[in-house]
Amino acid sequence: MDTARLSRFVSDLWDAEIVPKLTDYIRIPNKSPMFDKDWVAHGHMDAAVKLMSDWANSKLSSLPGATLEVVRLEGRTPLIYIEVPGQGDDTVVLYGHLDKQPEMTGWSEGLGPWTPVLKGDKLYGRGGADDGYAIFGSLAALLSLHEQGIPHARCVVMIEACEESGSYDLPFYVDHLAERIGSPSLVVCLDSGCGNYDQLWLTTSLRGMTGGELSVEVLTEGVHSGDASGVVPSSFRILRQLLERLEDANTGRIKPQELYVEVPAERVEQARKSAEVLGADIYDKFPFVEGMQPVTEDLGELVLNRTWRPQLAVTGVDGMPPLESAGNVLRPKTAVKLSLRVPPTLSGAKAGQFVKELLEKDPPYGAKVNFKLEKDGSGWNAPALSPWLSQTVSEASEHYFGAPAAYMGEGGSIPFMGMLGEKFPQAQFLITGVLGPHSNAHGPNEFLHIPTGKKVSMVVAEVVARHYAQGAKG
Repeated sequence: MDTARLSRFVSDLWDAEIVPKLTDYIRIPNKSPMFDKDWVAHGHMDAAVKLMSDWANSKLSSLPGATLEVVRLEGRTPLIYIEVPGQGDDTVVLYGHLDKQPEMTGWSEGLGPWTPVLKGDKLYGRGGADDGYAIFGSLAALLSLHEQGIPHARCVVMIEACEESGSYDLPFYVDHLAERIGSPSLVVCLDSGCGNYDQLWLTTSLRGMTGGELSVEVLTEGVHSGDASGVVPSSFRILRQLLERLEDANTGRIKPQELYVEVPAERVEQARKSAEVLGADIYDKFPFVEGMQPVTEDLGELVLNRTWRPQLAVTGVDGMPPLESAGNVLRPKTAVKLSLRVPPTLSGAKAGQFVKELLEKDPPYGAKVNFKLEKDGSGWNAPALSPWLSQTVSEASEHYFGAPAAYMGEGGSIPFMGMLGEKFPQAQFLITGVLGPHSNAHGPNEFLHIPTGKKVSMVVAEVVARHYAQGAKG
């Protein structure tokens, strides 16, 4: 393999075709079904699928025998399925998604979720980094191998449209396509993060998640606060009491031991090494207000907090009027949306059921309390890398980043990984991505760091080539 030639090919393809296509993709408000109940009628998901599949089809002539199908199961989001023939009996699965998070407020002037803006090496807008680039990066890797005549195993590219809603459609597609997918020996996922943009980062674990809507009702309608306060308990105060069952308000620590697991010693050591590499970048990447501090000064603990420990976030509130229209009324109801991240090896479904029972039992004052579970997904703990893959990622990081590879767990969830880990326990996993410092996936000012996207594509190409080479050697 001529790595310099591969680098030029991938970089040129990104500049000439991929960045312009991602720019068009960012303009499409194809929010995941959880955030757009009328996604079918709106047609944005179909528009994103068409943009990606049209570009992919235009490149398949350079991948002999390759086929693309947009698979549509009744009542479910679509899935782009690409097969690229290869040599030998092994299969590589390359995974990504095309659905997006909602708009979010707080975008800087001139930026917006559906307004692509290229500033230097950064392409701003929703979905470019999470995870629109995945199909382009995967095919760029395979095209670069064919450009040099380098053999690879059969490759299957799967791009789903439900990941940001918990991938609840994906198991049905995996079952539907089981015979066509086969038994992959290598799974590549480009939907993860990177600690910095200076080296290749491999994801060693992913937290699971559960969550839903917690509502507290105390009245059938609002009443004068001067008349009712002191007689009718505030729904907000009851909500605080319920949340205190789950989280210590002073420390943020999740209280129930049922939501913890023992962190493997190897992951503790990796967390310490990551902390040494990143230093203050672990928290400096977040837009703290002036004077704000992270929850602890122990950097290793910060890494473990975001990768192996349960953590709660309140992501939405209902029942509260805007400040400008808030009268002296004791409100009848308060509801919040909860997002609970759980350790990689804890069942998301069991965690969700436990939280539901914890919050709903013995409601204070007999208030009407309901926790509506909306999502649950188990996390994932990567199997040990085989010697060939460990060596390959180390060399590939040096080739394209000029620095050693690094390893760290991620705090987010990719349900597909846990699913494939259960179905194919012998498979090797390469989980990486472009979501580095300040890239702000899910939030305002999300951007794709284009040089990292290029380098990740190059790394994938080298890993896929080495995967076949080591298999051919027996």
